[in-house]
Amino acid sequence: MIIDIPTTMEAVTIEAPGGPEVLKLTAVPTPKPRAGEVLIHVLAAGINRPDVLQRLGMYPLPPGADPLPGLEVAGEIASLGEGATRWNIGDKVMALTHGGGYAEYCRAHESHCLPIPSALSMVEAAAIPETFFTVYYNVFMRGALKSGETLLVHGGSSGIGTTAIQLAKAIGATVIVTAGSDEKCRFCEALGADNAINYKTEDWQNVVMDFTANDGVDVVLDMVAGPYMQKNIDVLARDGRYIIIAFLGGPSAELNLRAVLGKRLTITGSTLRPQTIEEKADIAQQLEEKVLPLLESGIIRPIIFQEFPLAQASGAHTLMESSAHMGKIVLKPS
Repeated sequence: MIIDIPTTMEAVTIEAPGGPEVLKLTAVPTPKPRAGEVLIHVLAAGINRPDVLQRLGMYPLPPGADPLPGLEVAGEIASLGEGATRWNIGDKVMALTHGGGYAEYCRAHESHCLPIPSALSMVEAAAIPETFFTVYYNVFMRGALKSGETLLVHGGSSGIGTTAIQLAKAIGATVIVTAGSDEKCRFCEALGADNAINYKTEDWQNVVMDFTANDGVDVVLDMVAGPYMQKNIDVLARDGRYIIIAFLGGPSAELNLRAVLGKRLTITGSTLRPQTIEEKADIAQQLEEKVLPLLESGIIRPIIFQEFPLAQASGAHTLMESSAHMGKIVLKPS
């Protein structure tokens, strides 16, 4: 099969660091896949917090990254780079990218692509790679959450949160979440959360300890950090694991670490984008083996809040920064 690939394409560029208005739809050269890569004709692209940070100039690009925003896409294989043999032209895939997803065409390493379960639309598929890679790697590969344990997720109604709720419940864990409104709490409970705490009206630390009969939780997935760090340490059970994936509340805090020794706690974290090709490929393989069957069967599903045309990326970022969404925000090229 031969696909006619244009020499230029529409893509969202960042004029200069700033607000959502700096995102502009621009004609740029269509990329060519490097060795081991595929070129994907993008039919949908997910929006993520790192995209916002990149737009603000607060997310330094790793070596080799595409300067265009966008870390996850779904679409069809349009061409193959040298040595890329896993996929055929025309295959439908969802992919973790190294940037460049807000465009009509995007490069991705062949090992970072996954087949799209037949139960999912392209929009749903585009909401999976960055989010599911992040949650699975941190909660299950680094955090080692097991059946019968308890997971605390901050930001339960976010794309990360809705994914963590479903994956944790699928393995038989108990899930507690925090969220910023009663509506978001009910939304999280409908997804399976065992307890959802409105952090604006309740002291979530006290509620967590009451709910667990003062035993605490086994794993904390935290994208807030800052003022939450000490409380997270305090609510962890013996041998608990504290996983930090973002710093929405700031990257620093004054901590009393006595409990880390006394309860044998592990504090860890990661950022997905700087991981090596091989490390990301390992996560992809784990997802294909253990998570794709859950998506195929409908046991779990990405939650889509709103779709935007590619030309309205600024509106998508405005919504993301408002935190009014519950689930994922997705762009669709024309």
